[in-house]
Amino acid sequence: MAILEVNAIKKSFGNAHILKGIDFELEKGEVLSIIGSSGSGKTTLLRCLNFLETADSGRITVNGEVIFDDSTHTLKDSEIRDRRLHFGLVFQSFNLFPQYTALKNVTLALELELPRKMPKAEKKEELLKIEERCKALLDTVGLSDKYDYYPCQLSGGQCQRVAIARALALSPDILCFDEPTSALDPELTGEVLRVIKELKNSDRTMVIVTHEMEFAKNVSDKVMFMSDGVIEEIGTPDEIFNNPKSHRLQEFLKKPTF
Repeated sequence: MAILEVNAIKKSFGNAHILKGIDFELEKGEVLSIIGSSGSGKTTLLRCLNFLETADSGRITVNGEVIFDDSTHTLKDSEIRDRRLHFGLVFQSFNLFPQYTALKNVTLALELELPRKMPKAEKKEELLKIEERCKALLDTVGLSDKYDYYPCQLSGGQCQRVAIARALALSPDILCFDEPTSALDPELTGEVLRVIKELKNSDRTMVIVTHEMEFAKNVSDKVMFMSDGVIEEIGTPDEIFNNPKSHRLQEFLKKPTF
C-alpha cells in the first residue's frame, strides 16, 4: 500500500485555476522531486498536502487513512493540526523563531504537545527526554556545537538545517521541502543538499519542490514535472531527464536555469 495517495486535487484562487486535477502515489521510503517553472502549482500542491491551503476538491490518503476529501472542508482547527502532523514542512525561508535558540526552535512543538496539567516531576522528566531527542536531531544535521546559538548567529545553511531538525522532531510520515535552497548561496546550498541525501539513506519518505536539477537526478526515486497546474510528466530520473516525452518538459530542460 502506498504511504501517500493524491487523487484529483484541484485548487483555485478566484478565477485563477492553480491545480487542475493532481494524481500520484508515493511508496514508503521514496523521494519525489517536483520540478517546473514558477507558477506551475508546485508550492500550492505542497501547501494543500500540509493543510496550509485547503484544496477545493479531491482526496489525500496517508497510510490508508483519508485525511482530506470533499467532505472535510469544515474541519476544526484541532482536526487540521492532527492531520498536519502526517507531514513535516521545511520552508524556503527557514521560518525559525528569532527569539529562541536552535535547540529551543526544535523542542518547542514537542513541548507544546505536553498536557497542561501534567505533574511537575513527570513534566520535568518529559522535557529532559525532549531535549535529548532534539539534541540528537541537531547532531544528525551536523549542528552538535550550535544548540545555544540564535538564528542571527547562524548562517543560512545552518538555519535551514535547524528547520530540517524541527520538521523531523514530530516524526512525520512524510517530510516536505519547499525550495529548501532557494535562499542560499551555492556553498551553503551544498551543505543542505548533503543533509537531505543523508535523510534519504535513512529511508525517509520525502516530497521536494526544487530547482536543483542535478540534485533531483541524484536523490529522487520519482520526478514529477508540473506545468500550468497539471502533472505534465512523471517518472524515474532517467526517464524525465534522459528521455522526456512531453514537449513542455523538453523545452523546460533546455532552459539555462540550473
